[in-house]
Amino acid sequence: MNIRDALEADADALASIADSPTDVMRNLVHDRTVRVAEDSTHDPNADITTGETQYNESNPEDLLGFVSFDAKDDTVHVTQIGGTDDACVELLAEPVRFAECESMTVELLIAPDADGVKDAAAELGFQNCGSGPRFENSRTQKFQLEP
Repeated sequence: MNIRDALEADADALASIADSPTDVMRNLVHDRTVRVAEDSTHDPNADITTGETQYNESNPEDLLGFVSFDAKDDTVHVTQIGGTDDACVELLAEPVRFAECESMTVELLIAPDADGVKDAAAELGFQNCGSGPRFENSRTQKFQLEP
């Protein structure tokens, strides 16, 4: 599995994974730190082509998942994460590494049905801190990892 910075050309694939509009994901790539996981059979040095696909630019089958995060004050906030269970572990490790280097806390909100993300958080040492805020009338759980 290769982990790399997301590109604007990945917006269609990110939108497919996150079930969000492509424009929203394009903005995410511009506004946050976004890392993507690719299958290790993908050549990370190959040029990106914009061939004719149903997704216009990137293909969701090229990506195994993504994570977006930002830092404010003394906390790294994971704003979105999605993908395969294995990819979620590798991707969640990205903001954790950043936070460790900066001696910051990491916070993550997880939907109750996101078992793969919960498992990734547990594997990396996150602690469940109880209920988080509701998003579009859906509950979340707050997880935190202290430096």
